[in-house]
Amino acid sequence: MAYQFAFAPVFDNADLLLKGAGFTLGLTAIGATLGIGLGILGAISRAWKIAPFDRLFAVYVELIRNTPFLVQLFFIFFGLPSLGVQITEWSAAILAMVINLGAYSTEIIRAGIQATPRGQIEAAESLAFSRRQIFRHVVLVPALQRVWPALASQVIIVMLGSAVCSQIATEELTFAANFIQSRNFRAFETYFVTTGMYFLMALMLRQLLMWLGRRFIFRRAAR
Repeated sequence: MAYQFAFAPVFDNADLLLKGAGFTLGLTAIGATLGIGLGILGAISRAWKIAPFDRLFAVYVELIRNTPFLVQLFFIFFGLPSLGVQITEWSAAILAMVINLGAYSTEIIRAGIQATPRGQIEAAESLAFSRRQIFRHVVLVPALQRVWPALASQVIIVMLGSAVCSQIATEELTFAANFIQSRNFRAFETYFVTTGMYFLMALMLRQLLMWLGRRFIFRRAAR
């Protein structure tokens, strides 16, 4: 018997999908902002060997990069309450995304910092730049300019990976899709539409990140 496609039951719940997509983008915005901030701190500590933080970040990076994101999420949501630390599903999802992105962005940004020619720093010192000015204009901004495409790709990977947060009942897009599918039993149609939404979100997020890079990173580096 031929399968009869029926997308109407999915589109009847478009409000739930859009709400889930909004929550996914919200998680990504918070996770990306804090995660990249953590990555900058880690990159500076590792690139300039600031003890003891360089070793702490080295252990942190290796731990996160060599364990599954789902296990990290479960450890935060189920493990921490066992130690008396109560945490909501939203807080656990955000914390897991920040920690995960922070580890990867540490290595990405560190590569950009270490690619800074020593001669540029010496030239800035000879022009009586302060250490803060050297760090901001000679080291950090050019480093971000070098690695921005890779950093943007990592943010998108984290956004797509946020789908596993549905496992702890975080009401993001995949959670909404699972809920709809459990009611209409239209698995193909539901996840087909959800896949398309993730695809469009990834494209739009990439364009947004590239625009932010041109607006705040590349333009500033060119000044």
